[in-house]
Amino acid sequence: MSEPQRSEGSTQRLPVIEKTDETLPGEGPGGPGGPDRSASAAAYDPPPAVEDGHGAERRFWSARRVPAGVLALLLLAGAGLLLYDIVAVRADRPAMAWRRSLARELAQRPLDDVWVLTGAGIAAALGLWLLVLAATPGLRDVLPMRRLHPDVRAGLHRAAAALVLRDRAMEVSGVQSVRVRVGRKKVDARAVSHFRELDEVRADLDATLTDGIRRLGLARPPALSVRVRRPGRKE
Repeated sequence: MSEPQRSEGSTQRLPVIEKTDETLPGEGPGGPGGPDRSASAAAYDPPPAVEDGHGAERRFWSARRVPAGVLALLLLAGAGLLLYDIVAVRADRPAMAWRRSLARELAQRPLDDVWVLTGAGIAAALGLWLLVLAATPGLRDVLPMRRLHPDVRAGLHRAAAALVLRDRAMEVSGVQSVRVRVGRKKVDARAVSHFRELDEVRADLDATLTDGIRRLGLARPPALSVRVRRPGRKE
């Protein structure tokens, strides 16, 4: 007797593969290097960082596409306009009025003139700004994480880290609302507690957020500042 035909959209029970109780030394029941599923999740530690001899993880470098593009367009426009004027003069045509006026002003005005000093200050400020952009990494919103593989680098946005820590803080008993700000060197948490003693809530928040920061896997874990108040009071 043939088996009944199953409809195309029906589900089918799959066979279950039983796990053996034998584990290698240093491994948990969850598999090689995995956490013990029967233990609490709080007992699981992040994997250790790779010691590759390069020291602490450095910040990510920004491509600076917008400043580089603006500067390239300005230089291209200025060079093209000046080249056109030079070619026109070589072709026995008068120079542009702006170049004649600029040459006359530069020849007649003294060096201590207000407009000369203002233009020099603006040029120096722009040059200093470009030097700062070239010498600093940028990407201040990306926090470098511990390197777990020699060929892989990872980063975590500060907004994502703040969201994770906020969710952890909301799990603390007595917390009505909380605001978390993550900086490059400090995490600032301000909570509102509507019941329980403030010292107890502050202690639980400090322990919870400290564990949360550790679990983020950052290369340089920031310091933690926790403030707790009652609702209806201004900070």
